[in-house]
Amino acid sequence: MPLNLDPKFDDPDGFYNELIRMHDDLSESKSHEVNARLILLLANHIGDRAVLSEAMRIAREPLDHQTRFDSL
Repeated sequence: MPLNLDPKFDDPDGFYNELIRMHDDLSESKSHEVNARLILLLANHIGDRAVLSEAMRIAREPLDHQTRFDSL
């Protein structure tokens, strides 16, 4: 089953705000930890290794094509 990139959110802005608020009052390391926990929970829910691998490739792709000057 390929990764579905079609929009499925009824309220994408509301979800984004909730995702950002999840990090309120967390240190940088705790913020990374909660991100990792969320990713693992969602990965377990999806349960399809091929879909997860495709999602990781798509998520990283723009970063692999940046030059060292893009972050300046």
